[in-house]
Amino acid sequence: MRYIRKSAIGNRQSGFTLIEIMVVIVILGILATLIMPKILDRPEQAKRTAARLQISHFKSALQLYKLDVGHYPSAAEGGLNALVTSPGVTGWKTGGYLDSDSVPKDPWGNAYVYTCPGQNGRDFDIVSYGPTGQPGGTGTDATIESWNIGGAK
Repeated sequence: MRYIRKSAIGNRQSGFTLIEIMVVIVILGILATLIMPKILDRPEQAKRTAARLQISHFKSALQLYKLDVGHYPSAAEGGLNALVTSPGVTGWKTGGYLDSDSVPKDPWGNAYVYTCPGQNGRDFDIVSYGPTGQPGGTGTDATIESWNIGGAK
């Protein structure tokens, strides 16, 4: 079977056979099976990047908090929530240390885990447990930790 289209040059007819069309469809199918997993994994990578950026932002805000108050906020002082309220120091005139009225949740909707002092001599630790909401994991389910993303302690 031949799909025929008329040529603009004279009466000559040209077209594609059914086999040629099927070969093209098979090639496109093979390419799709190779490319789709990489495209589908991108949203999870974007969430992991967003979590790293949020943790970096928290680290910077905590550094500013320490400059104003003299120490990092403890759990008794509200942990990361201390970054959105006044620390109660004389002369403190700005808004919170974050650009929001509440501490944002991680990209999967879970609260970040903040501990002060942190483990192994760190000043503090900030952790997102990723999509599972549980410690550990591997690959795109792995825990995201403040001490593994670079920047200030």
